[in-house]
Amino acid sequence: MTIHIVQPGETINSISDFYKIPVERLVLENGITNQDNLAIGQTIVIVQPETLYTVQTGDTLVSIAEQHNTTPMELLRNNPYLSDREFMYAGETIVISYQTNKLRTIATSGYTFSYIDKSVLIKTLPFLSYLTIFNYRATSEGDLITIADDADVIQLSKAYGVAPMMFVSTITEEGVIIREVTQNILNSTPVQDRLIENILQTLKTKGYYGVNMYIEDITPDNINSIVEYIKKASIVFRSEGYRVLVTTTPIMNIIGPTVSFEKLDYSRLSGYVDGILFASYDWARFYSYPSSLYPVNILRELLYYVVSIIPPEFLFLGITTLGYDWTLPYVPGATGATAIANNDAIQIAAENNISIQFNESAQSPYFYYMDIDGNLHLVWFNDARSFDARFNLVEEYDLQGLSIWTIMKFDTQMWFIINTQYYIQKLTY
Repeated sequence: MTIHIVQPGETINSISDFYKIPVERLVLENGITNQDNLAIGQTIVIVQPETLYTVQTGDTLVSIAEQHNTTPMELLRNNPYLSDREFMYAGETIVISYQTNKLRTIATSGYTFSYIDKSVLIKTLPFLSYLTIFNYRATSEGDLITIADDADVIQLSKAYGVAPMMFVSTITEEGVIIREVTQNILNSTPVQDRLIENILQTLKTKGYYGVNMYIEDITPDNINSIVEYIKKASIVFRSEGYRVLVTTTPIMNIIGPTVSFEKLDYSRLSGYVDGILFASYDWARFYSYPSSLYPVNILRELLYYVVSIIPPEFLFLGITTLGYDWTLPYVPGATGATAIANNDAIQIAAENNISIQFNESAQSPYFYYMDIDGNLHLVWFNDARSFDARFNLVEEYDLQGLSIWTIMKFDTQMWFIINTQYYIQKLTY
């Protein structure tokens, strides 16, 4: 795999000619939306096909897969745009395999809301092992509030060999964590018992594969209560044959541009669950200091510590698919960031003729631009370099896999890198 960084004067045609790959394929594989106006510093992933096939009249994914000793799921991963169509067309060319040495098999977990666009979901499912459906909020009484109907998403995920996971948290639909509810659950045995029973009945009724419990704000003061609650719940769920995952967000200390994490004994959770997912950090959300998303130097420090106390095969590295746009000057507690898709960030840079910069320490792209009202903005986002650097940590620390927040929009380039570097674990029922 080669990551090409667009230089001044280059066009999609000149890059195509240099690598001997058709323009159409470069656009499809990278999800390029600005092919007529590339941004300087934009990344394009180059992977040469190993085997190509020209579709014949009457061909199906199944027949082509059988002919080439592969699977329909692998064909969809190599040609995700096929998921947008009901038919293939005679004469079109698809990729059977790429010239790449995949490192190993990993598990991938994606978060979604039940109202995800069906076409996005179908395109993403071939790349997933687990699908965590953000749909259940716990109350102070141990009841569950259902956000939306999840039946279709559950059934569709199973059809693609993906394990649907029930997500339980105290987070509202607006993304607000109700900490008082969490404390009430942790401090009341009857509430815990009621909540565990309600979760178990939902697992059985809805046909989930397991549960993903979100545990926020783990501190030295509450870790004992959290561990006891997770232990009690896991014993119940695992005795019924359900898999148990825990999602947590490391507590970050942010002083201006300096970011560090608080060391806690996460190993106390690992004995009772099948996986721990370290979710995206909080520093890039509203009213936080403008900073890189998931700086690799901080991630490496976190993983170095965590794998020293937890077997790495329990761990998922969390990745966010969003970028953030801040209006400057930054005022602590007042300046908010706007979430932005990576392709939208590139489009802004291209339209404003801005060169995309790259922070080597954080392994993240960024740029400044001026809006039509004369306001200065700072954008941090993800590109092929930043994704690749973070994915390499999975191999470096021998982790179970990756956890993606969220899959609500399909990031073509991100999945292209994952697909050409790793085999994706598919779970059987």
